[in-house]
Amino acid sequence: MNAKAIVVTSGKGGVGKTTTTANVGAALAQLGEKVVVIDTDVGLRNLDVVMGLEGRVVYDLIDVFEGRCKLKQALIRDKRVENLHLLAASQTRDKSALSEERMRETVTKLVDEEGFDRILIDSPAGIESGFQTAASAAEGALVVVNPEVSSVRDADRIIGLLEARGITEIKCIINRLRPDMVRRGDMLEVDDVLEILGIKLIGIVPEDEKIIVSTNVGSPISLDKEKSGAGDAFRSIAKRVQGQEIPHSALESKRGLMTYLRRILGIG
Repeated sequence: MNAKAIVVTSGKGGVGKTTTTANVGAALAQLGEKVVVIDTDVGLRNLDVVMGLEGRVVYDLIDVFEGRCKLKQALIRDKRVENLHLLAASQTRDKSALSEERMRETVTKLVDEEGFDRILIDSPAGIESGFQTAASAAEGALVVVNPEVSSVRDADRIIGLLEARGITEIKCIINRLRPDMVRRGDMLEVDDVLEILGIKLIGIVPEDEKIIVSTNVGSPISLDKEKSGAGDAFRSIAKRVQGQEIPHSALESKRGLMTYLRRILGIG
């Protein structure tokens, strides 16, 4: 992807946006990029917890917006990967404190003054001010979707909103895929999801219990040297973001819920 500022979004909550932001950001940093991940979920921040940095947050995004600190003061460097940084959301303010103009200014400073190669912006669920602020400074987007009807429907709407903002580099991450359920026809297959959404795939992350463990201990699984399906998938996504051609794992599947999906979405 050519985009330096990338919003990670979905529309629907609980699909794995924050976990994706942390893991892809960490993997990109391991590949040598200077990366900052930004949490825009004001009042409900979680990115700091997923990254294990919650105890080090002093200043946050709203402090930067309102001039209570300099941008550099709010950036938390991850001690595990020297060129990985976090800009946390505020826990005590509400979404009225968000500003699209300030967001654009902040991202510009991160690139021009702080020298970041990549900025991943973790969008809150929904399509209201949090999403609008997160998307306002983005040049590209990673749309995280679970292979289920409600998630795909919400993602379809989000893609329309991103395109309306002129964001053209939009890629799909299919998260929590269970090949056994796909084979039984109980879960949407990859081709079905991509056909409906009309965007290109950048990664498939399998359901992996190690993700729960890594989230609870605050250590992105993409930093774990021990082999895991999800860790490998996030590292591959990071390489594809950089432009490397990494083949997707072949997954057996069969047509299962496509007819139902088309009826729900009013397509065909």
